[in-house]
Amino acid sequence: MSLSTYHLHTTFSDGKNTAEEMIKQAIALGCTEIGFSDHSPFDFECSWDIKKERISEYVSTLTALKEKYKDKIKVYIGIEQDYFSPEISWKPDYIIGSVHYVLKDGAYLDVDISAEGVKKNIDKYYGGDVYAYCEDYYKLVADVYNKTKCDIIGHFDLVTKFNEVMPIIDTSNPRYVNAVNMALEGLLSSDAIFELNTGAISRGYRTSPYPSNEIVDKIAKSGKKFVVNSDTHSTDSIAFMLDKTAEALAKKGYEYITSLDEIL
Repeated sequence: MSLSTYHLHTTFSDGKNTAEEMIKQAIALGCTEIGFSDHSPFDFECSWDIKKERISEYVSTLTALKEKYKDKIKVYIGIEQDYFSPEISWKPDYIIGSVHYVLKDGAYLDVDISAEGVKKNIDKYYGGDVYAYCEDYYKLVADVYNKTKCDIIGHFDLVTKFNEVMPIIDTSNPRYVNAVNMALEGLLSSDAIFELNTGAISRGYRTSPYPSNEIVDKIAKSGKKFVVNSDTHSTDSIAFMLDKTAEALAKKGYEYITSLDEIL
């Protein structure tokens, strides 16, 4: 069985390759389907989102490619819809709901900026209280399904992305655990499934997928299935660790989907 990814970025947002280059590589890898999910636009300045004026081009380009390669691969046209992005004005095949920012004192703090940037923001806006920062993040994550009506919850614990590079969060701290559990409480009763995301591993920040093993165990106990995604930004990481991640799930008896049609 060949797995594919439904968390994929192109030059329409912050990817390094065009949509067609990604499709060709997915076909070469033996993928039977693939899903595009470039970053949704923001109303404030952002260097890595798709711009509003390019949405129609994004949809038309992918629609044409979907038709062009229909005999070789199934293409889904999705979007990674951020909590702070404007409401979608078109109908994608699927939505990944994600939180990339925390709003504090009128400032949008990029959770994904860098280890140093995150630490600087915590010191400046939270007086060094990293758990207050995590609590604000998970409050948004708890509401991401209500806000985006997503099909997939993206990188649930993104707030820990740099924790192996700069370990400032004790994930066993009761405040952190309570924040995680609060976010899970609402999301586990939603229709969305959770992704296991290998993107931070391929980029050298983590040695294990999002979410952590402890969180995966909690999600699995609810009976929810997972989707395995590479969160790829280039052709060289489309299938990065998808098979190994799926095998790890299977060994635990946890279910994962092999086609988006299973949830759409």
